[in-house]
Amino acid sequence: MAGEKRLHVVTGKGGTGKSTVAAALALGLAAEGKTVLLCEVEGRQGIAQLFDVPPLPYEERQVAATDDGAVYALAIDAESALLEYLAMFYRLGRAGKALDRFGVIDFATTIAPGVRDVLLTGKVYEAVRRREDDDSYTYDAVVLDAPPTGRITRFLNVNEEVAGLAKAGPVRRQADSIMTMMRSRRTAVHLVTLLEEMPVQETMDAINELTDAGLGVGHVVVNQVLPSPLSDAAAERIASGALTSTAVAKSLARVDVEVEPQAAEALLSEGREHVARQRLQAHQRAVLLEAGSPVVELPHLEDGVDLGGLYALGRRLVEGGVR
Repeated sequence: MAGEKRLHVVTGKGGTGKSTVAAALALGLAAEGKTVLLCEVEGRQGIAQLFDVPPLPYEERQVAATDDGAVYALAIDAESALLEYLAMFYRLGRAGKALDRFGVIDFATTIAPGVRDVLLTGKVYEAVRRREDDDSYTYDAVVLDAPPTGRITRFLNVNEEVAGLAKAGPVRRQADSIMTMMRSRRTAVHLVTLLEEMPVQETMDAINELTDAGLGVGHVVVNQVLPSPLSDAAAERIASGALTSTAVAKSLARVDVEVEPQAAEALLSEGREHVARQRLQAHQRAVLLEAGSPVVELPHLEDGVDLGGLYALGRRLVEGGVR
């Protein structure tokens, strides 16, 4: 559909749950009837762990299905991508594997990280553009579990990375084609964060860097949000000191719960800490809104993230406009 993205790049500071969000988004889009490819490029086999399947090889495999859609997954590594690249463009089938045995490919992808990123993003580029015999796209959408925010701009901005390595030739042409896709309106970079100072600051920095590089920022996804059971009035009473431990004990006694004074004071102390955390979260939420990107919040799942939890988070993402 018009306006919907073909490539969703998901990034975030380590520990914010970006891989979980990427997997949930893939499921949410599949629940809309789409065939989705979920890719990872960091070699951690995070997709396999989330979907409880064996480690993924360098080939696309179905990991989930909905009534009308499906999620396929692919773990991309630079060495396999280079072998595929050599076979496709230089017809170096057996010769390419011989180079691999001698360690040449590992050397090339290590000594030239810009080329490594071209290979990784190049495989994503191929998947986004791939068509079937009837000219329909193989995948309605591709979701990329990308590197963390600290290096996301460098990873996506492959033209800059190869500028000093390849002025012309197939690598340069590949980088130019990738950048055209990355800067397309059908591509969005979503940033996952927590309502904490460091992840929020890193998110804001990444938004500025991505914007300066001409890369489209999609949604900011605030993960693991804990709602407060307190009303604004109750929170204010706790924060201001108007509520005492004696009042807490009397309130509990009215519902037949007897507590010692020390326990009542401990409960009140926990309440003050909770209110302080909620106010810190509110401040960080306001900082994120200043960036001008749409924000969608995901709840903290008390029972952990199983397949059912991923589906629930996916629905929340799609309903929040990430599509």
